[in-house]
Amino acid sequence: MGWQRRGKNDDQPIIPSHVPQRPDDSADSGHARLHALGYKQELKRDLSVLSNFAFSFSIISVLTGVTTLYNTGLNFGGSVSIVYGWLIAGAFTMAVGLSMAEICSSYPTSGGLYYWSAKLAGPDWAPFASWITGWFNIVGQWAVTTSVDYSLAQLIQVIILLSTGGKNGGGYEASKYVVILIHGGILFLHAILNSLPISLLSFFGQLAAAWNVLGVFVLMILIPLVATEKASTKFVFTHFNTDNGEGISSKLYIFVLGLLMSQYTLTGYDASAHMTEETKNADENGPKGIISSIGISILVGWGYILGITFAVTNIPNLLSPENDAGGYAIAEIFYQVFKSRYGNGVGGIICLGIVAVAIFFCGMSSVTSNSRMAYAFSRDGAMPFSKFWHQVNKQEVPINAVWLSAVVAFCMALTSLGSLVAFQAMVSIATIGLYIAYALPIFFRVTLARKSFVCGPFNLGRYGNVVGWIAVLWVTTISVLFSLPVAYPITTETLNYTPVAVGGLLILTVSSWIISGRHWFKGPVTNLS
Repeated sequence: MGWQRRGKNDDQPIIPSHVPQRPDDSADSGHARLHALGYKQELKRDLSVLSNFAFSFSIISVLTGVTTLYNTGLNFGGSVSIVYGWLIAGAFTMAVGLSMAEICSSYPTSGGLYYWSAKLAGPDWAPFASWITGWFNIVGQWAVTTSVDYSLAQLIQVIILLSTGGKNGGGYEASKYVVILIHGGILFLHAILNSLPISLLSFFGQLAAAWNVLGVFVLMILIPLVATEKASTKFVFTHFNTDNGEGISSKLYIFVLGLLMSQYTLTGYDASAHMTEETKNADENGPKGIISSIGISILVGWGYILGITFAVTNIPNLLSPENDAGGYAIAEIFYQVFKSRYGNGVGGIICLGIVAVAIFFCGMSSVTSNSRMAYAFSRDGAMPFSKFWHQVNKQEVPINAVWLSAVVAFCMALTSLGSLVAFQAMVSIATIGLYIAYALPIFFRVTLARKSFVCGPFNLGRYGNVVGWIAVLWVTTISVLFSLPVAYPITTETLNYTPVAVGGLLILTVSSWIISGRHWFKGPVTNLS
């Protein structure tokens, strides 16, 4: 298992013998492999392995996912669910990532998952496999951007609330209309940044990665250090919260629901695959970006979780909508930690600012990944008005795809004005829908392409099929678990609409294929003349 450069006497060469090579192909193995797959270079290849890693790491962003869904972890299982659930989800996520990295090494294109499915499903199934994977991937990515930027808008609202006195001190509580306007403003800024040349965007991506790492270390040390009251080691590692107020008493059921925080956080690393056409030696550096972003996120994320959880002393108070932060658990922790020691919560608000910047970078990288997926999908004619979304400007940026991603993410968030339940159901596609897109090419790899798959420089060797099956079974498991009811008795307000949202996407995707797509979509189309 690892990186292996195949020699000229091996049975499976990197570049098939029937594919002509250009003179400059030898300088960049990723460029040569892209050329072998039938694609000319249209995007500027400036990204190093560090930059490629940075985009995925910034989208995973433990500060974003853990902060946003810490309430869920506290409510369903408490510290046991948070601390051990992170490690369990992390281990299985690494299995998914390893399988994706192996496939990415063979097919380093911006299309990523949907291109992989087409190649691995075989000629007969390629168009349909590509279609369904691509639409789950791109809609899942749009949902990720929607949820990330909307969560930032909510955090900004909480920062304003605490800065003006808190809920119990007459602080300003923004309406849902103000929150959606903040969300729109954030998306506008992200679209502006993503319109910049890739060299500048690469700098911001590396800055985002550094900010996430440093931010985690600052907060995981500072918060428990400043806290006047700390949780015991026994509480952090053994306390299981069953008092969720949702009518659920089964510990196993509660623990499963608490896993959502960890699994939602550990998504988005497919960005490394979508950035491969802008990455040097992509067949090696793309897989490195996927694996390293997951591995480092698991390590620093666990540190952040432990640091914050040592400051948890009263779970019911943290979850109460009547606290100063309006029920936003981590905001309340930060605020009260500084207030109890210094008499005011200014330090806590500054700490929330560190998290807000990390979430901003996460959203920026999400739009980057979205736009590259839209660019590649439209290159193959799979989207309405494909020629328009496929256009690249003078800076070699898919500019129309960038703004499309921002507009779609804004429109998806408009559902929050009608019902937060509907919004949360739609955003659930960000976890389940995206992971289904991850699992499909892996499934084809271990079934239809089990014997025909040609490995790239990075491969899992004899363990490829085993790791692939573990990944597929894990995605199947979480797809079922996260579709279970989260409260009893079940009403229109407590129903988990995840299966409705994901099932609706499946019905729309398959229906559009039967009615229209199967008549004209033939899968990925090469553009080499």
